[in-house]
Amino acid sequence: MVGILIVAHGTLGESLIHCASHVIGQRPAHLMQIGISVHDDPQAILPQAIRLVRQLDEGQGVLLLSDIYGATPCNIAMKLVIPGKVEGIAGVNLPMLVRILTYRNEPLDRLVKKALSGGTEGIVPFTQDFHNAATGS
Repeated sequence: MVGILIVAHGTLGESLIHCASHVIGQRPAHLMQIGISVHDDPQAILPQAIRLVRQLDEGQGVLLLSDIYGATPCNIAMKLVIPGKVEGIAGVNLPMLVRILTYRNEPLDRLVKKALSGGTEGIVPFTQDFHNAATGS
């Protein structure tokens, strides 16, 4: 099973885990997060992130998820990437995380593709098909 580490701003990672746990029906194993605040020193967070990656890796690798490419959490996560063993994706969202959790027994390279498709396919416009509660029409 591929380990998953979310490195994101504030409580976003824990919130995503909480929501995914609700959707799936239980808190998934081998899924952790690090919340980065404005007061955190990235160099002080890096050793903690390294320990979590090592803890999460059971031989199938680790997928790092971050919220915004180029922001501090992503910059920390990028320092952890080991191609083929520890991969990273920026732009994490709930559809992406649920897709990853659904297919996490796939090899890491396939899981990255599933994550990207889940993240992008989960962003769709919706239209009014039912009674509009806001307007009463």
